[in-house]
Amino acid sequence: MNTSDPHSAASERLIPFGSGLWVVEGETVSFYTLPYPTRMVIVRLEDGSLWIHSPIALDDSLQEQVDRLGQVAWLIAPNHLHHLFIEQWQQAYPNAASYGTPEVIAKRHDLHFNAPLTDTAHPTWSPQLDQLLFTGSPAMTETIFFHRQTRTLIVSDLIENLTPESLPPLKRWLARAGGVVAPNGRMPLDWRLSFIGHRNEARQHLRRILAWQPEQLIMAHGEIIHSEARAFLEHSFRWLAPEKSS
Repeated sequence: MNTSDPHSAASERLIPFGSGLWVVEGETVSFYTLPYPTRMVIVRLEDGSLWIHSPIALDDSLQEQVDRLGQVAWLIAPNHLHHLFIEQWQQAYPNAASYGTPEVIAKRHDLHFNAPLTDTAHPTWSPQLDQLLFTGSPAMTETIFFHRQTRTLIVSDLIENLTPESLPPLKRWLARAGGVVAPNGRMPLDWRLSFIGHRNEARQHLRRILAWQPEQLIMAHGEIIHSEARAFLEHSFRWLAPEKSS
């Protein structure tokens, strides 16, 4: 093996997902009694630095493989639930800049954030990544990203698509009731219900996402969509019925 090749050296943990894009599978965590697999995304930016979306638990092996790709410069907490392992990465990479939604910044006073995520991509990653804040719910705001070169949508909880085989029977029933089981994963039920009275705002966000024409969809929890992501999104958001005309 040529260890000077970052792609081959990192192949054990870092899974290539197109040019300049990798996914890394993490440990399972419990949330509302359901076992949730974790997953992070790495983008190598034009300047060679690394952009880390929803960091997973960091160990020496993973850190070594990440370091082979480049210098970690950006740590992203896309919503107020995806912050569990940010501290580990901040300690390992003290020069990296951390960005999160206003909700996660307010929640984690113990962590340092350089600035909140907004509806506009940072100039350093804007050549490769589009972003928007999916707002309209008092329950949660999430930052959605789109990697243009690979036409990949990157989300955390906007859609969950848990593998049925990974769930015990009772948990599988609960997950199906919440609408988060593959192949028909959706936004979790409690989050969907919180858009009552604000669905038009959500529709506007969805239109912008669909206009990006995504072909792939990486989510933090569940089966990745490798093709026809736009059609999958349209199906997943059927609950967001068209606005009634007056």
